[in-house]
Amino acid sequence: FAHNLGVCYYKGKGVQKDLVQAVFWYRKAAEQGNALAQYNLGVCYENGEGVQKDLVQAVFWFRKAADQGYAQAQEALKKLKVSQ
Repeated sequence: FAHNLGVCYYKGKGVQKDLVQAVFWYRKAAEQGNALAQYNLGVCYENGEGVQKDLVQAVFWFRKAADQGYAQAQEALKKLKVSQ
């Protein structure tokens, strides 16, 4: 539920687009182990969307998702030239 709410805020679907709220809900889901939310939170940190740009945090969340086998997170780590 939390991840889906984050997507709604990120895309402005059914609610006004609000990247800060998107990050809030992504983080809630990410902390509960949702790999997609971990990846999306990493993207937010990588791009400075709803949070200050922070590549250390981006890698942290990408790595959590990658450790669960989430392929897009593994690709994101490769793109950032971070060993998995």
